[in-house]
Amino acid sequence: MGRSKGIVPAALLAGALADQVLGDPPHGHPVAGFGQAAAALERRVWRPSRVAGAAYTLALVGGAAGAAALANRRLRQRPVARALLLAGLTWTALGGRSLARTGRQLGEAVRAGDLERARQLAPALVGRDPRGLDGAELCRAAVESLAENTADAVVGPLLWGALAGPAGVAAYRAANTLDAMVGHRNPRYLRFGWAAARLDDLFNWPVARLGAALTCLLAATGATTRAERWRAWRVLRRDGAAHPSPNAGRMEAAFAGALGVRLGGRNRYGDQVEERPTLGDGPAPGPDDVDRAVRLSLRVGAATVAVSVALSALTTMFWQRRPRSATRGAHRAGAR
Repeated sequence: MGRSKGIVPAALLAGALADQVLGDPPHGHPVAGFGQAAAALERRVWRPSRVAGAAYTLALVGGAAGAAALANRRLRQRPVARALLLAGLTWTALGGRSLARTGRQLGEAVRAGDLERARQLAPALVGRDPRGLDGAELCRAAVESLAENTADAVVGPLLWGALAGPAGVAAYRAANTLDAMVGHRNPRYLRFGWAAARLDDLFNWPVARLGAALTCLLAATGATTRAERWRAWRVLRRDGAAHPSPNAGRMEAAFAGALGVRLGGRNRYGDQVEERPTLGDGPAPGPDDVDRAVRLSLRVGAATVAVSVALSALTTMFWQRRPRSATRGAHRAGAR
């Protein structure tokens, strides 16, 4: 048992390093494969029904988590293989390097006046229609998406890996992927995608709050005045709950406060237009603010690695102490 004590912390650290060094797998990405399987199943089972959507979500998320848990269990006598399993799952679930690269490229394109290039890059970050966005709106979209995706693509996989190992990483990424595919408020998915959207909200509740707290802490450490030190916390408390998403608003408000910019406004998603509440007090973000958001995202990712490694070490110690305590109790009862 002692040999496996550091498996989860070491595997999470290895997965995070692999993402930063290698980026996404160039071919055969497991998340893309899961998405293709989910799309194929949707074509067979889609109904305008919450029950059908819940069964679809349970089958896919449960299947992904079950497969990861089974693999981990079968490797319980092979600690190195178990570590490689979790490290590999963590690497493929993370997207920090790709997120930072795309955000940086979009900011550079707007700075150079190449809005067509920026609009081509935008779909890799945002779900809204980029065709009519000017430079200011492209920068706002980039900062908002960097904030939200820092939670989805960085904090979430690491936190759930620390809490639940391979099954946690697989379940989180599966739920997050399904939400992106079917968790939309349009006629096709309003009922069928309801379960996927609510499950993703549940998974991301602790993720968004950890990410927002780390964002505020990092902003405070780099502040030069008392007002700046508390600005991110103040904006998070005031504006975080104003967003229609119970989770994305926390990260966007924290980033708005940390960067001293104003987010929110009109977003177009296909034929739908949404008016988002204002988050933050500063000016609208520009290309330099996109660069600052990228650097903040990377710092939040590094802090999350440290928190997740520490949390997984504590979790491992807790679970390894329980059997010994139970055994000692049984021996004492037998002796009496």
